Amino acid sequence: MLSQEENERLTRVGPGTPCGELLRRYWQPVAIASELTAERPKKRVKVLGEELVVFRDAQGNYGCLAEHCPHRGVSLYYGFVEDCGLRCAYHGWKFATADGQCLEQPFEPAGSTFKDRIRQRAYPVQKLAGMLFAYLGPAPAPLLPRWDVLVREDGVRKIQTQPPLRCNWLQAQENTADTVHTYYLHGHMLKLQGRNDGAYFYRPIVKYEWGRCEWGVTKTCEYGGEHPEVEIRPPLIFPNILRIPQGRDECLHWRVPIDDAHTCIYIMVFTPSPDGRRVAQPDDPPVEHVDQYLPDGEYDLSGFYGQDRMAWETQGAIYDRSREHLGATDRGIVLFRQLLAEQIALVEQGGEPMALVRDPAQNQIIAFESRNNAPEAVETRAKLLSL
Repeated sequence: MLSQEENERLTRVGPGTPCGELLRRYWQPVAIASELTAERPKKRVKVLGEELVVFRDAQGNYGCLAEHCPHRGVSLYYGFVEDCGLRCAYHGWKFATADGQCLEQPFEPAGSTFKDRIRQRAYPVQKLAGMLFAYLGPAPAPLLPRWDVLVREDGVRKIQTQPPLRCNWLQAQENTADTVHTYYLHGHMLKLQGRNDGAYFYRPIVKYEWGRCEWGVTKTCEYGGEHPEVEIRPPLIFPNILRIPQGRDECLHWRVPIDDAHTCIYIMVFTPSPDGRRVAQPDDPPVEHVDQYLPDGEYDLSGFYGQDRMAWETQGAIYDRSREHLGATDRGIVLFRQLLAEQIALVEQGGEPMALVRDPAQNQIIAFESRNNAPEAVETRAKLLSL
């Protein structure tokens, strides 16, 4: 268990908080590029407790500015998108897309240099695979990681969105290091519903291991019974990404804190082509919204996403880890918490945390090997799903 103070350090994400300062060292998805259209080129977002406006200016460049104008606090979301910037709707102050510098103050005296001293908080934005990523940390920014799911060309992509998660980001991310939850939460629950969707995970678990790697936490699970297998899962990518095969698909899940008690989940789904051939990629992949609530507000427990959401949200808005009782199956969670605490301390000491990418040669494509998609694993899944 953690003390209340330790729990605060790992969960609070606002500006100046220990964990918030760590998470700001990594590029975070903030919007889907296709959401910004000629008719609606702006989107209001909240990331790591900061109220922001993401927009595409008249020249096609993406920007991310603090929402409230430094003049009188009006929301820039209602401003006017122009060449190279965003103009406030209240008094017309204009701010540069690239760096937030105040470019114009229409009613100040001629020759005034007042605008030169005004700079709105601005963050760099990059587009990759139809998603917009922002970097909220100190310069110099690391490279935007080119994860395999984002840049592979031998298949097709789609983006999935979900309703905002009504709990702290860590509750979702710790689940990535929780190997054994899949037996009951997914396998057993679906079996009781008369379905075989979770049959791959509904096997006796005889051994589980975790370790550290350059990207985060490695995970291994050994199954027994009639279909024994050693499953080597892709690593938990530090700090807030799940990399996982889902059937034939290869997926990335980002758990992006909105604030301390809400989390935005983006999922990139890549489906490899059967013959391994290159597939022409659209500039913006299709977007699919996946809801996990039933019309009466209860959780839809007929699929993995809804089952996970139930487990995370019912722990409370910010889970009180001082009350838990951890066992041997929770060693992966303990390892991840230790890693998170170490990296927070490293940033506090002025150091650079793990899993940043600065070498362009390393960033052509960042791929992960997994036994999940080895031929024998695919065959095992096929057998189990046909039962």
